[in-house]
Amino acid sequence: MKRFVYINDESCRDFYRDNRISNTKYTFWNFIPKNLCEQFRRFMNQYFLLIACLQLWSTITPVSPATTWGPLAIIFIVSASKEAWDDYNRYLSDKKANERRIWVVKDGIRRQVKAQEIHVGNIVWLHENDEIPCDLVLIGTSDPQGICYVETAALDGETDLKTRIIPSICANLSPEQLGKIKGVAECPNPDNDIRRFDANMRLFPPIIDNEKCPLTINNTLLQSCYLRYTEWACGVAIYTGNETKSGMSRGTAEPKLTAADSVIDKLTVAIFVFQIVVVLVLGFAGNIWKDSHGRKQWYLMYPPKGPWYEFLVIPLRFELLCSIMIPISIKVTLDLAKGVYAKFIDCDDQMFDWETSTPAHSANTAISEDLGQVEYILSDKTGTLTENRMIFRRCCISDRLYGDNNGDALKDVRLLNAVSSNDPDVVKFLMVMTLCNTVVPIKSDDGTISYKAQSQDEEALVNAASNLNMVLTSKDSRSAEISFNGSKFYYELLDVLEFTSDRKRMSVVVKEGGSGKFLLLSKGADEAIFPRSCPGQEIKTYLEAVEMYSHLGLRTLCLGWRDLEEGEYMEWSKKFQDASCSLDNRENKIAEVCHSLEQDIHILGITAIEDRLQDGVPETIKLLRNAGINVWMLTGDKQNTAIQIGLLCNLITPESNGQLLSINGKTEDDILRSLDRALVSVKTTPERKDLAFVLDGCALEIILKRSLESFTRLAMLSRTAICCRMTPLQKAQLVGVLKSSGSLTLAIGDGGNDVRMIQEANIGVGISGREGLQAARAADYSIGKFKFLKRLILVHGRYSYNRTAFISQYSFYKSLLICFIQILFSFSSGLSGTSLFNSISLMAYNVFYTSLPVMTIIFDKDISETTVLQYPQILLYSQAGRYK
Repeated sequence: MKRFVYINDESCRDFYRDNRISNTKYTFWNFIPKNLCEQFRRFMNQYFLLIACLQLWSTITPVSPATTWGPLAIIFIVSASKEAWDDYNRYLSDKKANERRIWVVKDGIRRQVKAQEIHVGNIVWLHENDEIPCDLVLIGTSDPQGICYVETAALDGETDLKTRIIPSICANLSPEQLGKIKGVAECPNPDNDIRRFDANMRLFPPIIDNEKCPLTINNTLLQSCYLRYTEWACGVAIYTGNETKSGMSRGTAEPKLTAADSVIDKLTVAIFVFQIVVVLVLGFAGNIWKDSHGRKQWYLMYPPKGPWYEFLVIPLRFELLCSIMIPISIKVTLDLAKGVYAKFIDCDDQMFDWETSTPAHSANTAISEDLGQVEYILSDKTGTLTENRMIFRRCCISDRLYGDNNGDALKDVRLLNAVSSNDPDVVKFLMVMTLCNTVVPIKSDDGTISYKAQSQDEEALVNAASNLNMVLTSKDSRSAEISFNGSKFYYELLDVLEFTSDRKRMSVVVKEGGSGKFLLLSKGADEAIFPRSCPGQEIKTYLEAVEMYSHLGLRTLCLGWRDLEEGEYMEWSKKFQDASCSLDNRENKIAEVCHSLEQDIHILGITAIEDRLQDGVPETIKLLRNAGINVWMLTGDKQNTAIQIGLLCNLITPESNGQLLSINGKTEDDILRSLDRALVSVKTTPERKDLAFVLDGCALEIILKRSLESFTRLAMLSRTAICCRMTPLQKAQLVGVLKSSGSLTLAIGDGGNDVRMIQEANIGVGISGREGLQAARAADYSIGKFKFLKRLILVHGRYSYNRTAFISQYSFYKSLLICFIQILFSFSSGLSGTSLFNSISLMAYNVFYTSLPVMTIIFDKDISETTVLQYPQILLYSQAGRYK
């Protein structure tokens, strides 16, 4: 489906909604019925509503209806008040956003309106540091090259600046023309994909001829982002209100049912069944006593013949008396306790990251006790176990290794001499490092240049090239300027073949300013570049370099280039333009066209970047494993790199005490046989050895399709797994496999590629790292460093589980005790269903007595925190899979 947006035309007002956003759950009119419906979805509330209705029947009720109606009303009012307060705060936030003043241009006249008054097709004018009010197609900026910079942290959590460019059809338009522009944009219906926008645009004469121009996500400004380092920019409103990509991404997260909640629900049903049995037995006995003895007692005044339903009266009386078997206030009591648990996490100074001033935060107050039940931790590597501070360490250029002697290529005399002597291979290598990226150079007032990039790897490469005299001095959407050894070089940027997780590489097509040569510059993973190398080129040294750098735990990238004939490029460019304009399956078509150009690449060399472990990671993993928790590492890096990191952080036990099984193969059958061999090895290995297995994304894809059951058995028997070359979807699939086996999983990561995994797990933990806040916002808990995970699980998780278990047991045992007192009294009162307690006492008991011990239980600590962290064996699982 498509939508047609007519630019600067009020007719769009009639077809599409305005820019009013609403994140509220209720309205003034539907709050009471909607909230009541939600509360009565719970079995316990339905049960007590039935009891309360039966108490209105004066013939059968032994106590005042207020004993149930009062507590029920109080519980509903407390829950409804909490919902109303949360929704009111959402309303105030929406109101503040809707009433912001925004500049809009209509027929060349600029005026301010409220953000909620923007309509599809309006031209919105923004200034530096303005928040973008809706989804716009960029049509003009203050930059002569038609670019602007946006900060997207509020949308995707990435703190680095993104470059946005105007469509080619809008180039060279003056601000006056932009205010009077007319045209139509053909775009898809609203969706929540913030990384994709496949559309076309035409402008009407007299501004420009009626030619079609493709639009991509790089031509858009999305709602909730901020305009940075750009004096002004303007765009056409495409999606407004809750139809923006940000609005479509919002939604209420599904509530997670903890293991304790599941047990309580099952226990409630079991007690209800037991209660029915007790009621039937007592009711049957009561009717027999009434007929055999009760009617003979003159003071009981039983009529000779009662109504037809008389046989139900005594059983129903016992049902009302026994209703206190199920504690009416346990849900509110537990919600109160869980709220306090969450505050303990928020206020824990020992989980405060002083380096980044980041406190721990509990976004989900309902699952704290599950932290003390975790069986599997699935962790990302980069930025989670490592610092995500990329440092250029070594490189291999033209079969020569640099940085081997001192571990720092930037201080290698041989490389410095090659740079000073303008070695052609080194110059080409540094040029690819400088140009093949998304880096944006930012000049400060004092003339110094800093770099902003979407990837920490790219920033490290450009900074390293700058230290070797290859300085990227300026760059925009069309050109780049490089300074090298006192000389300046100009390049025209023709096309960018963007990096994707499937392609695992990126390329740029440039034209040299002096010679006019067309060049393809590429960088990417070795398995994506080496198969596309020139026929006959010797790459053995590069393969060995990749292997060696991986064993050192370094991240590797392969760099290459090739010359293009002008005719070849022109023919390819037309195909690329057609694929870019396609509205159907655009991504795959572009990938096919890119693949056709990225052939016969001349390999220039290998870069090796260090990403150091965070402080405390080895100690934390060792402690968690001693506590009986299985830790897995899921990463997109090479296998050797991941294995080396696993050894450094105590994830893998050295060969003398552990065994690492590799699952790989060239064909599907080889991979499946490798899986079977690993499973046999696990079953026959002595228990004293720690077992781990390693596999990559290709092997996992085959295994999940053809041998899921065997893989699940292997996962259950292994302490550790290292999964390499994983895509975000495969990370989530692994979490799903472990969940389906009944294990309680915790996923932890720091980047946008970890969000799927975090949302799929029983418990999601996000790290507020250098990759932004997207993972932290999607998670149930956020922390500043991986090392705080031990305290989150071993201290807060354990205490929360013990306290929840104690509160639940106390509530049920106390209710059963009171109920059996009633039953014993019934035997002394002739099984007539008379209550021992008066109505006021029962109501006070239902409302207050259950909650009295809560604060005492919350603050009780039967084992000190120091003891828990020093002796994690006390948390080892029992055979039932729970902590002792």
